[in-house]
Amino acid sequence: MQYTDRIRQVKIILVVVAILIAIASLRVSHVLTKDLSSEERAKMEVWADALRALNNAGKDADLTLVLRVLAGNNTIPVIAVGKDSVIQTWRNIPVRGRDTAAYINRVLEEFRLAGHAIRIYMDDSSTRHATRRARDYIDIYYEDSLMLRRLATYPYVQLGVVLIFVIVAIFALLSSKRAEQNKVWVGLSKETAHQLGTPISSLMAWTEILQAKYPSDELLPEMSNDINRLRVIADRFSKIGSMPEPQLNNLNEVVGNATAYIARRTSSKVDFVKHCPESPVWVKLNVPLFEWVMENLYKNAIDAMDGQGTITVTLSETPQKAVIDVADTGKGIPKSKFKAVFTPGYTTKKRGWGLGLSLARRIVEDYHKGRIYVKRSEQNRGTVFRIELKK
Repeated sequence: MQYTDRIRQVKIILVVVAILIAIASLRVSHVLTKDLSSEERAKMEVWADALRALNNAGKDADLTLVLRVLAGNNTIPVIAVGKDSVIQTWRNIPVRGRDTAAYINRVLEEFRLAGHAIRIYMDDSSTRHATRRARDYIDIYYEDSLMLRRLATYPYVQLGVVLIFVIVAIFALLSSKRAEQNKVWVGLSKETAHQLGTPISSLMAWTEILQAKYPSDELLPEMSNDINRLRVIADRFSKIGSMPEPQLNNLNEVVGNATAYIARRTSSKVDFVKHCPESPVWVKLNVPLFEWVMENLYKNAIDAMDGQGTITVTLSETPQKAVIDVADTGKGIPKSKFKAVFTPGYTTKKRGWGLGLSLARRIVEDYHKGRIYVKRSEQNRGTVFRIELKK
């Protein structure tokens, strides 16, 4: 439990750091674009002054510097409009075969909506508050340069690409991790079944010898039952990772057998209540593996009740699926942990491995294409696990 919580905390920290980096990147980009926008406005004010100087120049004036300033604007789209709303000149607006007048007027409306405008008066009056009734002026409308627009949108594109890369990387890592876990899980299961095989065979042989020598001994049948149980356990481990073919079985009998087995080996302080329909419920199952699921749910419920309480098993069906509810009267599960309980390594017991529910989910979902989840849980009142299987 502590390990999974630590992993979750690390994930949260990484997400927070990524968000902070994204915010810092956007902030820096905003400052840069604001500075560049101020610089472009200063350039347009110089360009407007040059345009006024050109309009007020005499016949003998040297216009070399003025023309150089006007021609030097090769990046900022600009339109100059006279007092009578007549377009006088424009620059850096690609027409490309369109109706020039109509297109320029449409672009002018877009510039006006953008709000980037500079008004210059054609006379040389230095008094701002002087009467402007007879003064002629030109309004300069301009748009941010292509470089500025790209700089403004680049961080969002960059963040989008990074986000896609991170998602793909996380998906690849999770897939790789899951594949690695599957290999370890399958390898451990196969090795466990292999290691159990030899002593089980030996015990079977010794049991036959003892039965031949002491045919009336009352303990030998119980030893045989335990050996058969070991064979079932070894068979379960051997089937992990091999995708065994499910067979049509009566779910009533399977649930009944698993319940009876656990009930015989549990304290009398635990009561088992079973509600099943009278008619058979036919479902394709691998019986040894599915009984393992039921046993894990029962053992988990007994631990949650501290060995004292009631376990209620309810089997129902719909036209499409069979449903099994396993309810206990234990201490309950916090809602935030409904999914975490199926994570390998999650356990509330000091000596638990946290593999029972993870194994149950693997068997139900991977081998039987069903679904297992926490239906509901209340603190100190109990929990209901639900299994859904296709009919």
